[in-house]
Amino acid sequence: MARIKASTPTHNAAAATGTNEATIPSIEAVSQSTEKTDLLRWRLLDERGRQTWHYLESDKEMEEWPQTTAERWYLGLDTNQPILPLAKSVMQSAENGFTFFEKLQLAPGNWGCEYGGPMFLLPGYVIVCYVTNTPIPKAHSIEIKRYLYNRQHPVDGGWGLHIEGHTSVFGTAMNYVAMRLLGASEDDPRLIKARATLHKLGGAIAGPHWAKFWLSVLGVMEWDACNPVPPELWLLPDWAPIAPWRWWIHMRQVYVPMSYVYSKRFIHPLTPLTRQLRDELYTQPYDTIDWAANRNTIASTDNYHPKTWILKFLFWLVVTVWNPFLKPAFLKKRAEDWTFDLVRREDENTDFADLGPVNKVMNMLVRFIEEGEDSYAVQRHRERNEDFLWVSKEGMMMNGTNGVQTWDTSFAILAAVEAGFTDGKWKPMLLRALEFLEDQQFRENVKEQNICYRQQRKGAWGFSTKAQGYTVCDCTSEALKSVLLLQRIPGYPTLISDQRIEDAIDTLLTMQNTGGGFSSYEPQRGSEYMEYLNAAEVFGRIMVEYDYPECTTSTVTALSMFSKYYPDYRTDEIKKVIDGALQYIRRAQREDGSWYGSWGICFTYAGMFALESLASIGETYPNSERVRRGCQFFLDRQMPDGGWGESYRSCETGVYTPHEKSQVVQTAWVCIALMEAEYPKKEPLEKALTMIMGRQQLNGEWLQEAIEGVFNKSCMISYPNYKFYFPVKALGMFEKRFGNLELL
Repeated sequence: MARIKASTPTHNAAAATGTNEATIPSIEAVSQSTEKTDLLRWRLLDERGRQTWHYLESDKEMEEWPQTTAERWYLGLDTNQPILPLAKSVMQSAENGFTFFEKLQLAPGNWGCEYGGPMFLLPGYVIVCYVTNTPIPKAHSIEIKRYLYNRQHPVDGGWGLHIEGHTSVFGTAMNYVAMRLLGASEDDPRLIKARATLHKLGGAIAGPHWAKFWLSVLGVMEWDACNPVPPELWLLPDWAPIAPWRWWIHMRQVYVPMSYVYSKRFIHPLTPLTRQLRDELYTQPYDTIDWAANRNTIASTDNYHPKTWILKFLFWLVVTVWNPFLKPAFLKKRAEDWTFDLVRREDENTDFADLGPVNKVMNMLVRFIEEGEDSYAVQRHRERNEDFLWVSKEGMMMNGTNGVQTWDTSFAILAAVEAGFTDGKWKPMLLRALEFLEDQQFRENVKEQNICYRQQRKGAWGFSTKAQGYTVCDCTSEALKSVLLLQRIPGYPTLISDQRIEDAIDTLLTMQNTGGGFSSYEPQRGSEYMEYLNAAEVFGRIMVEYDYPECTTSTVTALSMFSKYYPDYRTDEIKKVIDGALQYIRRAQREDGSWYGSWGICFTYAGMFALESLASIGETYPNSERVRRGCQFFLDRQMPDGGWGESYRSCETGVYTPHEKSQVVQTAWVCIALMEAEYPKKEPLEKALTMIMGRQQLNGEWLQEAIEGVFNKSCMISYPNYKFYFPVKALGMFEKRFGNLELL
């Protein structure tokens, strides 16, 4: 197979529209109608995992703060890395891959990540900055516009729910508004095309609930068009089956500030620009629209999870009976006070980082309404907004969380250990990674966690940083495995004590669901029938936690590894938890041998984890019919070039959908799955790894291919570091089983 040569990434030809504002130093006009910043002036500051981008305006600043290889790689610039020895054997390929990946490690020991994909995050940030009088730095504004132009649909000019999705009203209306608020002209041909597409889809009135909420806040839609978000639900007793504390954490943490703002009916005062947007977003004059009649209007492009008749009836009751006739003023105030208190506690427990970017900017709006733009809370929110912004070769995006720091660092360690890269030149990298995990472990529970409805977290790890403050069971499990393995290798220090490791186990044991599986942030608290009340429309499986093969496997393998090293700690309880978890894994397998994945695409991702679960208790290809079915599911879908490729459409439809091209990451996942399962034949693996090695660049890296992750069935999200550590892990596993064969 021909080796692909190293190349310098190029930028998309589309870039951001210029404005009439004064320029800042080193903003270069790319053409008469587009502009971009000087990418050589961007720097990433990583403070114990908190990552913020800064634009240097003077040459002196550039001299004092040189640009690193990692920063150049994130920005799509030439990294100037040397051509490495040609990798003919699997271990030379693995070594080349980690040689490049090691250069991307940041000072605290973690790796940075362009955790983009969703296209509804930036507009919320831009709208909140606009209504709270928060200036967006010029360099930020230019790069946000450039990113949004780069992500326009090449044919119809619209935007989708995520970067690979079809055009939707949600994506198009929200991003069009964001562009206009940032100074883009309505006469720009690209916005003219976007506006025409929006009108073809029915105009902004055909958007989903979240779009209507944001447009109502901005004052370019009337609140009557928005289905109710009553904060009074938060006054229900905790035993109530639909009490919001039972909802999935992301859903309820968005609902808290959203319900407060809805109850206040906050509207930003009209400006000349928003008055103009009222004319641009709709297919008929603003004053002639029957807003209340359009509460349930939604374009087919956006209606992934249609509202049930039950939910529509409840909305009708709230709008026509409860709000105008039955709701007493004192109850309204009590509900607003309680939801504000929950917002305040969320801000304090996360140092204003908050759970994610959606509730982050909504919380900022709540604090602005309640306390004013000069309050400490609003000022701190402004600072923390930077944690979610990320600059790439395409411009500035908003990440899906404040990073992927702990998750990526854990998997990097596990891949290094699997490949045997733990001594010599690799040791400094792994020592820094271990130090990072030590620093990021939660040492105490959340203050007043029961009042905040928070899960126990002492001893656990989160997805991103300690400051963000939320434990996730698979993040805890993968970090724990990394620590257990690395601290037992001679020459590595014991940074995390036995007591702290036992604390992690104690927390994991609180997170199992009654059905045996594990969810993400906390055990399932409410019935899955709650999905009948899903009002988001664009997402599925969003109302409560669910059992996930991925999270269950991470936890099972962590508990099994812990018991190997600590056989006397809570032995019976751990055995019972593992037995229950594996019963769930077996039940979750489909007739065709597959497992459905919820956090990666899709059957490929879940199958890797599920087969690892079964292998951890000795259930493998030679002795298990279900494992053989799982392997055959993959073997039947191997592509002619030896790889595997699965489309994100699998997540949406629940049916395996092949990608038009094999993918390096997904091929690595299948190789890992087959080797965990002890599939006996090496030929399919050789063919697959030959494809992976053939796509490796001469400097050791692999290039970005299709998007890798997903959440809530319909929204895709990027994990760009997967293309480094999963191939290296697969190559290392192959070498252990079959030897260091030359495949190229």
